Amino acid sequence: MKRFHVHVAVDDLEANIRFYSAVFGSPPTVEKPDYAKWMIEEPRLNFAISNRGAKTGLDHLGFQVDSDEELGELRQKVADAEIAALDQPQSECCYARSDKYWITDPQGIAWESYHTLGAVEIYGTDMPKAAEPAVERATCCAPKPNLINITPKRSGCC
Repeated sequence: MKRFHVHVAVDDLEANIRFYSAVFGSPPTVEKPDYAKWMIEEPRLNFAISNRGAKTGLDHLGFQVDSDEELGELRQKVADAEIAALDQPQSECCYARSDKYWITDPQGIAWESYHTLGAVEIYGTDMPKAAEPAVERATCCAPKPNLINITPKRSGCC
């Protein structure tokens, strides 16, 4: 089963923890000095915030899945659509180890699809730049935006 994932970069972590705890009606399920995450069941949502130096606002969107098979199905859809992706097996980021891949939408918003394998003690480390020219790594988490053009194939005039 898929869970929608939203990650927001914030400037005041404590104020945002208070705000989102009130909005979601519960405290974070994970809280670190630079990060917090709520695993909401209705609707199924993985909502995370961090103050790791990224520009404040929407950091990235994504899908968290429960199995390698689900992740493979999502990854195949991206491959079939010929969308460039950055694969990151056994990635350690956001206090978790995951198999994941990243894509960037035409607006430059990073999308992460991943299967969490376990917890780790550190937030993450800087990643090397990707070999794929369509997606460039910044730091843990989301890749540096790189706009892509997905133009639908049309026949006729309209």
